[in-house]
Amino acid sequence: MRCGTTSQGRSCPRNCKRIKPSNMPLANRLGRRTRRLSASQETGRRHRSNSFGDGPAEGIVLKISLAAPGAAATLVVARAADRAVLPLLIGGVVLLFLVSLGVGAVRLPIGSVVAALFGFGGEIQQTIVQDIRLPRALLAMAIGAIHGLSGAALQGLLRNPLASPSLFGAPQAAAFGAVLVIATGLADVLSFALPFAAILMAFASVFVLIAVAGRNSSLLLLILAGLALSSLAGAATALALNLSANPFAALEISFWLLGSLEDRSFHHLALALPFIVCGGWLLLARRDAFRALSLGEETAQSLGVNVAGLRLQVIIGVALGVGAAVAVSGTIGFIGLMAPHLMRPLVGHDPGRLLWPSALAGAALLLAADIAVRIIPSSTGIKVGVLTALIGVPFFLYLIMRERRRLGGGLA
Repeated sequence: MRCGTTSQGRSCPRNCKRIKPSNMPLANRLGRRTRRLSASQETGRRHRSNSFGDGPAEGIVLKISLAAPGAAATLVVARAADRAVLPLLIGGVVLLFLVSLGVGAVRLPIGSVVAALFGFGGEIQQTIVQDIRLPRALLAMAIGAIHGLSGAALQGLLRNPLASPSLFGAPQAAAFGAVLVIATGLADVLSFALPFAAILMAFASVFVLIAVAGRNSSLLLLILAGLALSSLAGAATALALNLSANPFAALEISFWLLGSLEDRSFHHLALALPFIVCGGWLLLARRDAFRALSLGEETAQSLGVNVAGLRLQVIIGVALGVGAAVAVSGTIGFIGLMAPHLMRPLVGHDPGRLLWPSALAGAALLLAADIAVRIIPSSTGIKVGVLTALIGVPFFLYLIMRERRRLGGGLA
């Protein structure tokens, strides 16, 4: 072979001049670049297999920077925007929390709310803020956060973007558990037996859903199984109300089932908050495992993730959080569906990174809905569960149509 045909710019054994890449034949240059890209892709795969600290997007940094010189700067900007999401969400939740303390029959400006919250101002204002509106706002924050967090966790576990507690019958089953102990006289609405019964039924519903639909179930199977469980829980709730010996209690339970945060006290907060915190901790503790699970169950198991244990932990966490929330507020649906989808364009598709933003978005959504039901004029007051359903059902239909377009089905 002549010296002029030496490839890849190597020195000739005859001490000829080094051949520059620009003087190589086009085929040799393309082969050189292909080998460089293949090496970068292999480096990305090794990075994804060994580290899940910043999600799957981390593993493709080398490939992007070699294939497109400007992509690295774009990725840096995207990460900076991702880091700014949490502070903005926290600020929004705090603002909505203060607005919630000032909205009601007696309107209070934010300055008066802050003063009353810390024990300053008039005695009437302190009573309104601290004793009447503060428990309601704290419950709205906690319940919205656990619904958003549960929805993101279920979507990560099932690898299905339409998974949420309300679609799978968990709130309806929890409501049946609470109604059962109230209607039979086993406990009153302020008893700690109420959240225990709701948690038990919510755990049973999620467990039965995964057992019936299967681990790798399709969207159709999940929706059908969730519809069946929701219908069964609704029928059982109606039966418990029909068999109730006290018709006034049955009427009160019917209104409570619509979902409301009205007239809640610190006793309701003490009933629900410990279970909500425990459920949230269980869901957040395994966020790295959600990242591994996004690569598939077999890959996650090869990386040391106990998939069966993760599944059980998610079921327990969702049951604890959603069951306790339903026990004090009734059925409030679709927060767990909307919150992750609103956050996913901002933080990406990494299920581990999506958990905290979804929790904060859920808290903001329920606070905003609770503020809206107090502002909208009505004679009896709109229930917050009704408002979230009116917003959530069109949102769910939009997601179904978007998924259908993505799969190439069109809109017929």
